[in-house]
Amino acid sequence: KVIWTLLVTILGYASSLPVGDDSICTTEELAKYSIIFTGKWSQTAFPKQYPLYRPPAQWSSMLGVTHSSDYSMWKKNEYASNGVRDFAEKGEAWVLMKEIEEAGEKIQSVHGIFSASAIPSGTGQTSTELEVHPRHPLVSFVVRIVPSPDWFVGIDSLNLCEGGHWMEEVSVDLFPYDAGTDSGFTFSSPNFATIPQDTVTEITCSSPSHPANSFYYPKLKILPPIAQVTMVKLKKTQLGLSAPFINPPAKSNEVIDSV
Repeated sequence: KVIWTLLVTILGYASSLPVGDDSICTTEELAKYSIIFTGKWSQTAFPKQYPLYRPPAQWSSMLGVTHSSDYSMWKKNEYASNGVRDFAEKGEAWVLMKEIEEAGEKIQSVHGIFSASAIPSGTGQTSTELEVHPRHPLVSFVVRIVPSPDWFVGIDSLNLCEGGHWMEEVSVDLFPYDAGTDSGFTFSSPNFATIPQDTVTEITCSSPSHPANSFYYPKLKILPPIAQVTMVKLKKTQLGLSAPFINPPAKSNEVIDSV
């Protein structure tokens, strides 16, 4: 009787433990989305030290993954992996691809990888398609800010499933992050490794608090979004078609500052 009581108590406790966000997705079908990345990095919006040449302001290709909560591509306030470091510093994706592949093989936490082409200027759009699974409803991606020491924008584990259905459309404003692997302050800073490595941190108008920082705008309360991403669920009749380019709602992201 004592053993049985103990067993029931343990099972009751286990059933009350919190579960991962992805476990609440009860839909049984796959879903496809078009994902549209829009660069908003203009000289008007971000006038300070705006890169005009060698190289001019631009965006790397997008590298993303659909996955479960058992996998994490990157997280704020945690250390970047070697793959994220190489991507954020040099735009090299091989190590990050290998990390994703290994995670998929070991714990089956990855459903698929997607990529979109680079944008050769600070403003513009690029798009691709992705597929999510009820057990893999999370989306993560990174896009490198070029030029920069180790700065990027991206999304960490966005859940496209709400209860028993897939969201029809979601838009997210994106802000710059520092991978914590290079100590440069400006877009064109030379390579200077951060030793010991720091965690991934969001770059704001006041942090790092240094006048040399390319995003340092002390008169502002918050930086305007440097990019935006929109994901639109494709209807079954749309599957296989290229992702549509969209015009997101006009939002002012201009910095009014005399630099």
